[in-house]
Amino acid sequence: MLEIYADYLLHRWREVKRGQLSRDDFLTEAPQHQADIRRWLEIGACTPHTSTAGTCRRLLRHWPILWTFTRYEGVEPTNNAVERALRHGVIWRKLCYGTASDAGSRFAERILTVVATARQQGRDLLTFLYQALSAHRRGAPVPTLL
Repeated sequence: MLEIYADYLLHRWREVKRGQLSRDDFLTEAPQHQADIRRWLEIGACTPHTSTAGTCRRLLRHWPILWTFTRYEGVEPTNNAVERALRHGVIWRKLCYGTASDAGSRFAERILTVVATARQQGRDLLTFLYQALSAHRRGAPVPTLL
């Protein structure tokens, strides 16, 4: 039953994102959704199924964080964007079996961050890297992704 409430809540959020439902109307509905979901989590936290009970207790411990998207405009209710940003790094690590040194690990995490940030900003990665390396060699200020 909890999954039905969560799915409905995300369905309504998608309607907000598409402009089919106002954010204010969504926020008017939210307290009822929160109450229903909390009730099902409290029931789940008491179930004899250890894994389910543990998951429900963890969600209840982080209850205010789950609803951050209702308090701050621009915050999404899911971490899909983050997962998409990390996906390329995870695939790279799987295919290359990671790195063999701490220095290699630092390079990998930094270059993967640059790749993800450039992608999010719609910037050409090779152009940015060329400009950064050229500036570094000349002793000039390096371009920023901030």
